Amino acid sequence: MARPLVRVAAVQVEPAFLDLEGCLARLEEWTRKAAAEGATLVAFGETWLPGYPEWVDASPEAAIWGHPGARALHARLMENSVVVPGAATLRMGAVARELSVTLVAGVNERRGKTIYNALLTFGPDGALLNHHRKLVPTFNERLVWGYGDGHGLRAVTVNGVRMGGLICWEHFMPLARQAMHDTGEEVHVAAWPGVSEMHQIASRHYAFEGRCFFVAAGGILSVGQMPPELPPLARHREEPSGLILRGGSAVIAPDGRYLAGPVFDREAVVVADCDLAEIAMGAQTLDVSGHYSRPDVLQLKVVESPARLTDQ
Repeated sequence: MARPLVRVAAVQVEPAFLDLEGCLARLEEWTRKAAAEGATLVAFGETWLPGYPEWVDASPEAAIWGHPGARALHARLMENSVVVPGAATLRMGAVARELSVTLVAGVNERRGKTIYNALLTFGPDGALLNHHRKLVPTFNERLVWGYGDGHGLRAVTVNGVRMGGLICWEHFMPLARQAMHDTGEEVHVAAWPGVSEMHQIASRHYAFEGRCFFVAAGGILSVGQMPPELPPLARHREEPSGLILRGGSAVIAPDGRYLAGPVFDREAVVVADCDLAEIAMGAQTLDVSGHYSRPDVLQLKVVESPARLTDQ
């Protein structure tokens, strides 16, 4: 039986930075634009709601103990983060249901007094199908986010297609990649803050290694969006493009070639058709969860129990 074509879209658009209500409005607007182009899977980048906390990289004062600006921004980010489940997830599910799309979005998630970097997947019926938290915040991101768990390391089936996702530098974690490959992914969403050169390499490698289609969703963030409490370094203020995060969104085939993008320095909906028949053709030479694995020599155990706090 012939496999379907799946039209996917990476939405590369600037958020309403640190404004959850504004971000939800823009998410609805741009999801409609992607659906109007025929996309049935629509992806937004890392912590797009309500924005990637770029000040931890771009400001030299972000890590100063007790810095009043850093403390104020953390509180503002927490206030505008997403509670799962909550009013924001109801709105996201509603737009997915209305447009009959699978919606994948990176969010700052508030749980108790901790913020997590999370990736939420909503099915075309509006249900929250998967909730993944980034396993390890990278370097100074640990000033912002708590550690995730293995609960969301899985693919879900939507209309007969296995879909999964990881966040940013999880694509450099060999065991996390293998765990996802073992779930039978056919379409993978990667939420990046921006898809820089090394992120492009990791994206193409993942698609080739997993013999899957890869949606690299990157973000756009202008220097002017940076909060005054922690102004960016001079090299960012002098950036000719006026952008700190420059996008780079792309769609990649199982052999590592680009189907669309990468697109830099502008807002865009990056769309491509994925012919799932390519997966079986590529598997002839490489299946890291099958004929190219050695379970008698190498084994992987995933601890799936969620480490969830009960209070919100």
